[in-house]
Amino acid sequence: MSADFSQDHFALFQLPRQFRIDGAQLDSAWRTAAAAAHPDRFAAAGDAEKRVALMRATRINEAYQTLKSPLARARYLLQLAGVDTAEETNTSMPPAFLMAQMEWRENIEDARHGKDVAALEALSRQLRGDVKSLEDELAAQLDDAADHAAAALSVRKLRFLEKLDQEIGDAIEALLY
Repeated sequence: MSADFSQDHFALFQLPRQFRIDGAQLDSAWRTAAAAAHPDRFAAAGDAEKRVALMRATRINEAYQTLKSPLARARYLLQLAGVDTAEETNTSMPPAFLMAQMEWRENIEDARHGKDVAALEALSRQLRGDVKSLEDELAAQLDDAADHAAAALSVRKLRFLEKLDQEIGDAIEALLY
């Protein structure tokens, strides 16, 4: 078993290094790589070979999780380009996005206080549409324009939207259970 730990995640799965990826192709490449590197295949091997197999299987699974998630994939592409998304330190956002954040939070609070699961589910659907639009923007920024600064801002926005989606899910769960 080859253990080339220097490959980036895209090379590991023989995918082009870009934001737009074929999910089915990623899944297929992951299944093939995971099966070839599964530690059970090396049960009779020596300790060193077992350790390498376990490390390779772990790396394959981590790479898969990174590429499967649009947010993690965008972060990874920016990291490969030497760009820090500065998610923890750069909280500046365009005024329109800040206003949209406030509206989202107000709508979530109103639905939560009103115990309105249908309104929360509608907000979740709307949010998923906004997430999809932002992912499309990221694809254009990363794949078409190589605009890393704009992509880093989009990653920060997407991170916020994913947190909102979690809040909506938590609110729905709290009302249902």
